[in-house]
Amino acid sequence: MELLIDQLDLNEHINSFTNFFSRDSSLYIEGDQELHFKYIKALDQIEFNAPPKIASFHEIKGHLKKRGVLNFEQIFEIVKVVRYFRYFKNRELDGLIGEWMSKFVIDERFTEIEKYFTKDGKFEENLDETLFGLSARIKEHKNEMSGSLKRMMLSSKLAGYLVDTQVHFMNNEECLLVRGGFNHVLKGAVVGRSTGGFFFVSPDSILKAKEKIRYIEQEREAIFYAYAKEFSSKLIEIQPFINFIDKEFDKFDNYQARVLFARAKSLQIIKSKNDSRIVLHSFIHPALQKAKPVHVDFSKNILMITGVNAGGKTMLLKSILASAFMAKYMIPMSLNETKSHIGSFKSVLAIIDDPQNVKNDISTFAGRMQEFSKIFEHKSALVGVDEIELGTDSDEAAALFKVILDDLISKGQKVVVTTHHKRLAALMADRDDVELMAAIYDEEARQPTYEFMQGIIGKSYAFETASRYGISNKIVNEAKSVYGDNSERLNLLIERGSQLERELKQKHKKVDDKLDELNKKELSLKEQRETLYKELEEQRYALKRSYEVAISEAKTAAKAGDSQAIHRAMNKANKKLPQDKKEKEIRHVEFKVGDKVKYHSQKGVIVSMRDKKEATIEVEGMRVRVKTKHLKHTQILKPKPTTNIKVNVEKKAGLKCDLHGMRADEACEVLDKFLSDALINGWDEVIIYHGIGTGKLSYAVKNFLIAHPRVKKFDDAPQHLGGFGAKIVSL
Repeated sequence: MELLIDQLDLNEHINSFTNFFSRDSSLYIEGDQELHFKYIKALDQIEFNAPPKIASFHEIKGHLKKRGVLNFEQIFEIVKVVRYFRYFKNRELDGLIGEWMSKFVIDERFTEIEKYFTKDGKFEENLDETLFGLSARIKEHKNEMSGSLKRMMLSSKLAGYLVDTQVHFMNNEECLLVRGGFNHVLKGAVVGRSTGGFFFVSPDSILKAKEKIRYIEQEREAIFYAYAKEFSSKLIEIQPFINFIDKEFDKFDNYQARVLFARAKSLQIIKSKNDSRIVLHSFIHPALQKAKPVHVDFSKNILMITGVNAGGKTMLLKSILASAFMAKYMIPMSLNETKSHIGSFKSVLAIIDDPQNVKNDISTFAGRMQEFSKIFEHKSALVGVDEIELGTDSDEAAALFKVILDDLISKGQKVVVTTHHKRLAALMADRDDVELMAAIYDEEARQPTYEFMQGIIGKSYAFETASRYGISNKIVNEAKSVYGDNSERLNLLIERGSQLERELKQKHKKVDDKLDELNKKELSLKEQRETLYKELEEQRYALKRSYEVAISEAKTAAKAGDSQAIHRAMNKANKKLPQDKKEKEIRHVEFKVGDKVKYHSQKGVIVSMRDKKEATIEVEGMRVRVKTKHLKHTQILKPKPTTNIKVNVEKKAGLKCDLHGMRADEACEVLDKFLSDALINGWDEVIIYHGIGTGKLSYAVKNFLIAHPRVKKFDDAPQHLGGFGAKIVSL
């Protein structure tokens, strides 16, 4: 398999794919491939987190089988798998994945083990009083060590011997760097020497503290071993459960790796069909960057690819074989999955490289014959042969390989061949089970197009290729004369056939594009019609229902005993009727200084603009600041001469504004409009209710009234009118 992957240039793609596995696994999933594919597709319909990296259970199950003791790391590998399946189980999914997860019943004995491990696999020492105490003692000793070292560095006796004031680590020991003669003031062990001749000394107090810590660690290890022994004995009792989750996680890992790899690379997952037909639509080989998509119909037994040199024949062969290989193992690939069809083959074989080996005295042709002899041993295989004529005379090779291909077909093989042998292509072309395909050459640009045409034999364009890669025109022209006019005429006929096929293909493409466009329009119109019909039915049902409810209410009203009950019931019935919905008109009106406007029932002129949202208007000699959204353009008609009668009327308070429950900014806007209306209507005193609450609204109202140009004064209201929760405002 590794050789085939290398021959088909799939190494990087496969390596990238295997990185998505949680544990090492083979590419092939054992069991019913149809069922595996259903699970993969079902998993692809939901969003989920990737599983953590999990080690193989092979060694773990071996220890348990021999009634051995597992370490915490091995136990935690089992915990990780159980926790991941619990994560899926708790989501209570529907469908195939939900049914699968319902099979996982976690043993209570395992739950007792699991609680001792944190998310990152550390042992929960807080659950054991002894361990908790030992950890606290270790922490105390470490703090003592740290404090002891600091005190030594600050000691006046040792100051003359210290080279620096930092703690060094030498041979895993905390130590100080000191000069010679330190033993007069510092007791400890020398653990090393510096390049400058100084000494790394670990003080006795530190060594004693570390010795105490080592004793405590030994106690801890003994307790840990006791827990590991206890956990292992419980796991031995539930070995069938461990074997079950191990097997199920292997399957799940294969599924999730394919799903997440396809999502990450925008690829499609396709499975081999139960036949030998291959149809690729928009397939892109994973080794190519910015490649032209491959479109090929390989429904027959043999596909013979001819045409221009360096035109992509070998890559087309590799693409066909690679697609069959990836579909066999359900490895995600780039293609149109709805228009593609890939058959199933017991094996995929490639004869691509030059098998010449000087050491073993094998020529190119002899090596090819060895490889062909092995192909005859297989049945129901997909075989790819690149440059089938490699290494021998073309006429002899044409006859030999025709017979070989005939025999391979009789054995049920499916073969893809690239060749420059027009003779071999001509010999095979009369068979109904042979498909011809030619690489297309662009004469104007004088380069390959990396596109292919089915049903024709292509020209190799050897002379053109030689010129393109630097061979002089003189040599190319002489070669053409040696080649002969008749052969050139044959090539011209082949070329003319290719050109006609290209033109026909372009015309077919235009017709297909127009047909697709018409089909899309027809489908769109059909969907629109269905949507409108559905909406109409819903509205009709709602209307019918609303009138039924209204009629029912009306009947209830008719049965009422008194006129007031009848009116109430009729009003209730009227509310049940569908109401006319009028779209709110959105006004986009601009105002400027000098515009004649209407503010509620009063008319005035704009004398100043603060911004587009606020203006000051003059109404009957009085200026008022208002919001522009409350204004309308109007014409001020000059009043007819009238007799003025002046009546002195004492204006008293009686107009009120309630701001309870409003935010500060909302209250200020309402208050601004309220004061403007009060001024226009001639009120000289009003009352404003703001409440006490947190005091924020009262504070905002007070600041607004202080800043308002038309407010003369304001005070807290009397107790019977609201007290501190209201203001009496004089205008």
